[in-house]
Amino acid sequence: MQQPFGLLGGTFDPIHLGHLRLAEELAEALDLDTVRFLPTGTPPHRAQPVASATDRLAMVKLAMAGNSRFVLDEHEVHKTAPCYMVDTLTELRAEVGGQTTIVLFLGADAFAGLTAWHEWRHLFDLAHIAVARRPGDGGEHWQSRLPAELADEFAARHSPDSGILRASPSGRVFLNTITQLDIAASRIRGLFAAGLEPRYLVPDSVLDYINRNRLYR
Repeated sequence: MQQPFGLLGGTFDPIHLGHLRLAEELAEALDLDTVRFLPTGTPPHRAQPVASATDRLAMVKLAMAGNSRFVLDEHEVHKTAPCYMVDTLTELRAEVGGQTTIVLFLGADAFAGLTAWHEWRHLFDLAHIAVARRPGDGGEHWQSRLPAELADEFAARHSPDSGILRASPSGRVFLNTITQLDIAASRIRGLFAAGLEPRYLVPDSVLDYINRNRLYR
């Protein structure tokens, strides 16, 4: 059985400080030594990434450099068919075994939209879900804004104790309020396209890579 790990998926187009801080804070809250960054190849619910898979992989590698907790996971990025998280987690389960703790990291907005995901209920059979909330997002009434069927799952699965997640492989939901960094990749791409400065929104190494390769122009 492998050590527990977190999993953060996304197009990372480009990866930015909000992604990195979310991963770091959730990993610390759950006492996880490893977070896998999972760049998607073909997202099923949104437009194709602007940057190529090669460029997005390179940017993720640069962003992770120097943090021994962060590792790259290439399960999805080279695929041309739509990438569904339930399929990726099924592949990971086959590799790491049924008893290894996997924690899928999601922002609060992504979790609120979970019912639109392919076979979303099956996700709980494959992993825990850690939800990163922003300060001031509704406090204890946050779950009242979830779709009814997701609210029911949340009520049945919510655990405030991170130790419960580490003691079992899947099936629970953990909430953690993280530092608010209201950064969006679409906004960063817009800044580049307008010739404006996105410094301090992405790691310097990623900014240099984007400028050298003239991405998002």
